Amino acid sequence: MLANFRGEVAALSAALIWAAASVVYTGVGQQVSPLVLNLVKGLIAIALLLLTLLLFGKLLPSASPMPVLLLLLSGVIGIGMGDTAYFAALNSLGARRALVLESLSPPLGAFLALVFLQEQLAPLAWLGIALTIAGVTWVVLERSPQPNGTLTHPPLRGIIAGLVAAVGQAIGAVLSRAALAGTDVDPLWSTLIRLLAGILILLIWFSAQKHPIQKLAPLRSHKLWGIIIMAAFASTYLGIWLQQIALKYAPTGIAQSLSATSPLFVIPFAIATGEKVSLRAVFGAAIALVGVWLLFVR
Repeated sequence: MLANFRGEVAALSAALIWAAASVVYTGVGQQVSPLVLNLVKGLIAIALLLLTLLLFGKLLPSASPMPVLLLLLSGVIGIGMGDTAYFAALNSLGARRALVLESLSPPLGAFLALVFLQEQLAPLAWLGIALTIAGVTWVVLERSPQPNGTLTHPPLRGIIAGLVAAVGQAIGAVLSRAALAGTDVDPLWSTLIRLLAGILILLIWFSAQKHPIQKLAPLRSHKLWGIIIMAAFASTYLGIWLQQIALKYAPTGIAQSLSATSPLFVIPFAIATGEKVSLRAVFGAAIALVGVWLLFVR
């Protein structure tokens, strides 16, 4: 039965991986700029993908030009622009507020897929998307007490970066869906194409920076390299591969909504480590899980 929901299962698996990776990247982002972090993790993932494709004998698959062009555009917009903006939002807003803005991506992706791909969703699926995103947002918006008891206002630059990330990833997802749905393009190979396009843009962007070599100084740390390699393996190599599987076998809005459930996976980890979890967080998770259930039974 799971074979009928392989896209949905892949999206939830990606969300689980990204939940753990977001915590790691928040810490790493204090030492490495968003552009450098996105570039390095992408290069590591490309090396892993090339090795995997070589082992599977799929290094040079046949594909028509249009899906390849769509995947290249998806990589430029979704990875080159969207992911870099997301890391900037993480640095500026923190994981919680950045994830709130990220929750705009699934409904936007579903709307764009409806307009440009004529991808129709049943009313129950739209309800599931709405409940999933509402529950996730409810969990993420839970207020954290400030040390001095004051409220903090998010900087405008971080909000803009978060919005750019949401739009970029929504457009990237729709382009990937257009390239993958109804074609014989392999998700693993499409992951490589997207990453190559995204990294090319990042390399051009990086080269245009003032004193680019100086921005690589934090990478002299072997410990930091180890953390980035492990995170890149999980979040970029496995995570984007799973996302491509999700977009191949599930409609855009559903795949994006399930991929956005990362904050829910943080709750069990918090409980396991003895952290106190509020009733609000549990209630929000319950709402989101109802939405997830609707996406499976639609």
